[in-house]
Amino acid sequence: MDGIPSFTTSIVAGGAAGLTVDLSLFPLDTLKTRLQSEQGFLKSGGFKNVYRGIVPAAAGSVPCAALFFCTYNSCKNNLGCVFGPELKPVVHLLSASAGEVAACSFRVPVEIIKQRLQATATQKSALQLTASLWRDEGITGFYRGLGSTILREVPFSCLQFPLWEMLKSTWQEKCNRSIAPWEGAVCGAIAGGFSAAVTTPLDVAKTRIMLYSRDRGVPQPSLQKVPGVRDILGIIYRGEGIKGLFAGVTPRVVWITVGGLIFFGMYEYTVDILDRRRTPTLS
Repeated sequence: MDGIPSFTTSIVAGGAAGLTVDLSLFPLDTLKTRLQSEQGFLKSGGFKNVYRGIVPAAAGSVPCAALFFCTYNSCKNNLGCVFGPELKPVVHLLSASAGEVAACSFRVPVEIIKQRLQATATQKSALQLTASLWRDEGITGFYRGLGSTILREVPFSCLQFPLWEMLKSTWQEKCNRSIAPWEGAVCGAIAGGFSAAVTTPLDVAKTRIMLYSRDRGVPQPSLQKVPGVRDILGIIYRGEGIKGLFAGVTPRVVWITVGGLIFFGMYEYTVDILDRRRTPTLS
């Protein structure tokens, strides 16, 4: 499949895109996390220290994004040869799913530390929180919420990436030329904003699970272990209704729309430089 970035290009472009968007939009991510916290926005920190947790976020953004795009582009290349051009949406959907599962293996431990820093008023450092998590829960504590994260990220990517590819393809066909990096970025922003709105309840569930503390519990005493996605969604709906399920939807949509513009813009621009060509839409 012509036009798919090389393995090296995928690593560099994906890493650059992930780092750029995470650093530039970190305050919005913090506000979203605090809005979704069971403690409430103000008790979780309000508008204070919005850059708290940025160190683990920055450390994890490069390998996560690089791992995603390496997997995504490799699957596009291999699956495209199997399914053929008439099934491109299926290829994009499966490739995005595989990319997210691979990226989540690295993203989840980083996300747990980052979100605890964002949503707690204590002055513990990232290293202190990491040490206490290891002491209290061991390696399993770092992968709490892995299932909920995959359940959030896979549907999100299954919407975002096929939509991104479709928008780029449509744009290219109408213009009858390869699209520019900024045009691919606009397509990414539209795809990201739509996907973010639809998958907000899964994001809320993932946040609550990652922030769950055994000594604090959840509003249902019968749950003696960390609740699953279904339990959390039920608790939220019974206690807070639809509004609770879509807590933080505005900053999430704004964050991912703007983030999509930055993320896909940086990715397309880096690919364009490294491969000395415009990134084709049809692949």
